[in-house]
Amino acid sequence: MNFTVLSTSLSPQSRSRALAHLAAGRLEDQGHRVSFLDLREVPLPAFDDDRTYAHPNVEVYRRAIEEADGVLLALPVYNWATGSGAKNLVELTGSHSTTRGLTAVWFDKVVTFLVAGGLPHSYTAHHPLALGLMTDFKCVLNPYHVYAVGEDWAGDDLNPLLQARLDKTLAVAAELAERLRGRQYRSTWEI
Repeated sequence: MNFTVLSTSLSPQSRSRALAHLAAGRLEDQGHRVSFLDLREVPLPAFDDDRTYAHPNVEVYRRAIEEADGVLLALPVYNWATGSGAKNLVELTGSHSTTRGLTAVWFDKVVTFLVAGGLPHSYTAHHPLALGLMTDFKCVLNPYHVYAVGEDWAGDDLNPLLQARLDKTLAVAAELAERLRGRQYRSTWEI
């Protein structure tokens, strides 16, 4: 299977980036092909619904998402909501307009969330973004996700409980991607 792991935090000490690296490593160890993109290393311009589509890095992300059987979206939670990098990424790669020659690349993707937050209370902060991906692009959302806070870490690794959660989340991501790879339907922009 081909997976794209997207790290969307701009923080130098990002825990969601650490989750993304752990997930990518485990997927590679299982024999999957992994494309890893980090907004700190491959930055995107702020979405303006105009000239930013021509930015060369937008095409890098579009291609990585389009070629993936599954996408892992690693993001931070700030102030009870997902970090702006993830939303910006979805806007730049999800815009769809036949008159402007734009085709969204998120349609029918299996999407898994890897979330890092400061407090356990923000466990569902990614749900509005997930709902948008499901409704607009008919993404299939992995019902398992990882939500990690500071106390869930043991140095640079997750504690055993969260390691088990990550392993199960990745197993479900791989199974969903495998089962849906040969699906007969293809979605496009529709309500």
